[in-house]
Amino acid sequence: MTVIVTGAQETAAALLRGMLRLERNATTAVAVTAGKVKRDAAQRISGHSHLPAYPASITYSLSHGPMGPEAEIGPDKGRRQGPLGNLIEYGSIHNAPLPHLGPALDANADDLVRGIEIAVWQAFR
Repeated sequence: MTVIVTGAQETAAALLRGMLRLERNATTAVAVTAGKVKRDAAQRISGHSHLPAYPASITYSLSHGPMGPEAEIGPDKGRRQGPLGNLIEYGSIHNAPLPHLGPALDANADDLVRGIEIAVWQAFR
């Protein structure tokens, strides 16, 4: 029995191009959502008289892990009032929590899902 395969190289090349587009598009989706979460969290915590600089300390950074693009969103400890992040979000024995990062992430989760769906569709259409 002889099997002749035609188009295997072209198919492999198309899959590779799709994977590269998917990586680029997924990175964009993660970056866009991270920016939205950052802005949402800053807006949620703005207006507290004792935390004037804290909203501006909230940042995000992108990286690529083994599963793809990742974003770390939260206060930059090197910025003014940034080290107060855990205390503000979770509270302490003397301070009630002021949740803002968790709710911002929850509010934008569907946006990330939609962004990844678009990334996949655009990569392999």
